[in-house]
Amino acid sequence: MLNRRDLLLLGGGLTAAGLAGPRWVAAESGDDPGPYRRAFESLDAFITQYLADLGAPGLTLALADLGGVRRVATYGVGDLARQSVLRSEQLFEIGSITKSCVALALLELVDEGKLDLKRPIASYLPWLRFESPFAPITVHDLMTHGAGLPDGPLFPPDPQFRHVPRNAPGQDFHYCNMGWEALGHLLALLDGRPMAESLRARIFAPLGMSDAEPVITFDMSRRMVTSYVAEQGDRPYPRRARLAEAPGLVMTNGAGSIAATPRDMGRYAQMLARKGATTHGRLVSEAAFALFSTPHIVAAEFGEGAHYGYGICVDHLDGHRRLRHTGGMVSFASALEIDLDEGLGVFASVNAMQGVRPRPVAEYALRLMRACRNGAPLPPVPPADDPRRVARAADYAGRFAGEGGRALEFEAAGERLSLVHRGERVPLEPAVGIADAFHVQHADFAHYLLLFTRADAADPKSAVLEAGYAADWYVRPEYPGPRAFSTPPEWSAFAGHYRSEDPWIGSTRIALRRGRLWLGGVVPLEAAPGGLFYLADEPRNPEWVRFFDIAGGRAMRMVFSGASLARVEAP
Repeated sequence: MLNRRDLLLLGGGLTAAGLAGPRWVAAESGDDPGPYRRAFESLDAFITQYLADLGAPGLTLALADLGGVRRVATYGVGDLARQSVLRSEQLFEIGSITKSCVALALLELVDEGKLDLKRPIASYLPWLRFESPFAPITVHDLMTHGAGLPDGPLFPPDPQFRHVPRNAPGQDFHYCNMGWEALGHLLALLDGRPMAESLRARIFAPLGMSDAEPVITFDMSRRMVTSYVAEQGDRPYPRRARLAEAPGLVMTNGAGSIAATPRDMGRYAQMLARKGATTHGRLVSEAAFALFSTPHIVAAEFGEGAHYGYGICVDHLDGHRRLRHTGGMVSFASALEIDLDEGLGVFASVNAMQGVRPRPVAEYALRLMRACRNGAPLPPVPPADDPRRVARAADYAGRFAGEGGRALEFEAAGERLSLVHRGERVPLEPAVGIADAFHVQHADFAHYLLLFTRADAADPKSAVLEAGYAADWYVRPEYPGPRAFSTPPEWSAFAGHYRSEDPWIGSTRIALRRGRLWLGGVVPLEAAPGGLFYLADEPRNPEWVRFFDIAGGRAMRMVFSGASLARVEAP
């Protein structure tokens, strides 16, 4: 039996009692489930466990194969305050999975001879504020996230501003929503109608996606499931933290504007599993689908062995060719997985943004379906994902000394790590996606992650020698490096809390520690000419920061890749 008590106190008084009984798997429908029925018990058990591990309100799911949508199911609650179950007719925002739809619509234009993917984007959209000192940026470069551009606003407030790539097009993969916003404009231009109308006619109508919406507006708010964000959105989000109901959102650009029901996403997954074919013909030609699913550029951000096609990640799962993408919105998290060799597809979406995507659900569902198809034993339900499990916890244990006699003391017990602080043991939770970074479950450490540094950054098993939190730096006795650092005096003006009320940006904090500036306390900034700082968490990262309007010895404004944030008088 699975324990649901971990779903306590998610806004509106959510309790295990409120989820008891048949309300948990709230709805189920689909075509003939065929051989997949024997997997449903295992899949339901894992999803129940997954939502409990995450502290998420609910999830919607679609399973498809070449013959149809085999299952549509919803889990958990669609409204925490009312304790109402999810309904399969409710809309979920699919986020960046939209990019694959825009890509396919553009490839239809390629089939029609209206678009040349290798042509410079500026020849179609001369008003774009892209200024490349290298070769011109092509449509292909934008569709593969290979343009070398930062992910800033397509139309920055300063009319003289230009986005400049840091490296030559095609050299590096760097995820760029701004490029897909531009591609949405390209689709509208070449198709002679708004992007929304183009997507409805070119993608939704041929696939029978009758409930899907190509753009997100308040006109459809009553059809949307209630969704959730972190209650305290100005700081790192630990799992199972409290959630608050998200306000409505308007999203109309090609980076992530679609909202759909699980059944409609099942129809979309079926088309992808059929390699661009529908029940009435082809959505795109075989040649166009081959371009769509070609591994054009290495995309390490998506994991080892991953490449990016056109609006879709291309890699392998258990030796099978796979297409996949996730979608992160302000208050939704989604995942799409397609097994091209077996002709299987899965879509999953959670009505909350908690810093992760439901890829584990989609991957497990895909493996279950494959086992059912081949008459193989079902893979076991994956173990519970304990948010406080710390691999190699003993690496971090011990005393780290700071300035003025201050120190941090850490204790490890099995796969648990604690900070001894003010006479109590405070648990640490690993941060998602950032190696050696942790949430410290104490109000004194709420605004930044705690970051450890190893002797060899390239060796995850090398000795942990340093710890940093905000401006504070601590070292072990055996730390061999320098203990004093030269810092340009003007940098002291840049540290602090900056915020935008744009829900896509929110808050960030700049810390001055160990002789350098750190974004969020964990991403080092690399100084460049002209007062520019590049993010130094990946080679040749094009994202940048600048500080402006020094008043009283402090910068009042920070610009992040063209988006402006203002200093706030809050810790």
